Amino acid sequence: MKNILIRTVSTQIVATLALVAVTLTGANATNATLVDPLHPSSAFDSAAWAKVVAKARGETVSLWMWGGDPKGNAYVDKILTPAAAKFGIKLRRVPIADTKDAINRVLIEKQAGSHRGAVDLIWVNGDNFRTGVQSGIWRCGWAQFLPNAKALQPNDPVLTSDFGTPVNGCEAPWHKAQFTLVYNAANVKTPPSSLKDLFQWVTVHPGRFTYPAPPDFTGSAFVRQSLYAVSGGYPNVPSRYSAGVFKRVTRPLWAELSSLTPYLWRKGETYPQTSVELDNLYSQGQVDFTMTYGPATLTKLVKDGTFPPSTKVLSLKEGTLGNASFLGLPNTSGSSAGAEVVANLALSPEQQAAKADPRIWGQFTVLDLTRLPTAKQSLFRKFPTSNIVPLFEVLSRNANPELAAGWVGKLDNAWRASVLHAK
Repeated sequence: MKNILIRTVSTQIVATLALVAVTLTGANATNATLVDPLHPSSAFDSAAWAKVVAKARGETVSLWMWGGDPKGNAYVDKILTPAAAKFGIKLRRVPIADTKDAINRVLIEKQAGSHRGAVDLIWVNGDNFRTGVQSGIWRCGWAQFLPNAKALQPNDPVLTSDFGTPVNGCEAPWHKAQFTLVYNAANVKTPPSSLKDLFQWVTVHPGRFTYPAPPDFTGSAFVRQSLYAVSGGYPNVPSRYSAGVFKRVTRPLWAELSSLTPYLWRKGETYPQTSVELDNLYSQGQVDFTMTYGPATLTKLVKDGTFPPSTKVLSLKEGTLGNASFLGLPNTSGSSAGAEVVANLALSPEQQAAKADPRIWGQFTVLDLTRLPTAKQSLFRKFPTSNIVPLFEVLSRNANPELAAGWVGKLDNAWRASVLHAK
């Protein structure tokens, strides 16, 4: 029988959160702040921003973020936090196992009527952002007024729509990402050129491939990428979710993934629970492929010996999924001014360049470099070149748009029913 380690949660807590979610569903029209009180004007106002900065001094800002990335943790602790301290802000990183933990905490605080909640910023995107919109937990109408937002491309669809949910100034862009498959060229002599070619490779090389079990973020992305592949490309899958379309387009997906199961690592009897577990299998030589939504980190992983020196990025002719991560500001925060200053700081060319440096974190910038002064553009030209990871412009070529957030949870659940637990 197929198995996977599943984190257990108290039934009482689950019931409480479910009640809160039901109570708040549909509340976004009344609870979300459509015009941020710190920015009464409809245009950027330098005097108003100066007041925000002054108000932020002395505040403690709690940034809730997934704690499983050591490089991301180090960036926040060693680079972003000291920079925030120069504005008189104490930035506190709160590591969490799942972004839903932060969303649920805010939902409970909102239900309790708190205006000084424990969550000031959340590293968020996709379904979690949509849940927050539906529940009315976000402070909106602020992100577009950040001074450093002037360097964003205003019509960039990745930044204006988060998995199909309009951003509407409810979250500030933090970095871009590109879903990337990675292989060991020493073992994979003729790499596949499409995902369907990869499926064929798996059947010819049993036991040398697997993927993280959804709802792991990376495993979930692999399933969405596979949906595009079996459908003949992303234009054939409507972005907006509907039950009828879901049933029609996923039937061949579950058939394809189920047919692959006996050829996976350990014959598909068990799956890595996280992308970190998959990376460990790859680094130990148990599989020949891994996958990531943060490919810029690969250079350091090879350099420090974690990944084999023959690691390469797999280029797919149909392209891969691309998205962006954001910083969301709950309207229960008691340090909203400080949160805005931190979000603006995170958008600065200096912070974006530091975060993009593969030696530090390796996350692709959200800034449009052509909107920066030449001196600021040069910050992004100091990175070491890599023979492993192509430039973002190459990686994002033929980028596939993410499906609307309504698809994500449905696909994760259906995968478990149709593939993991299939007889």
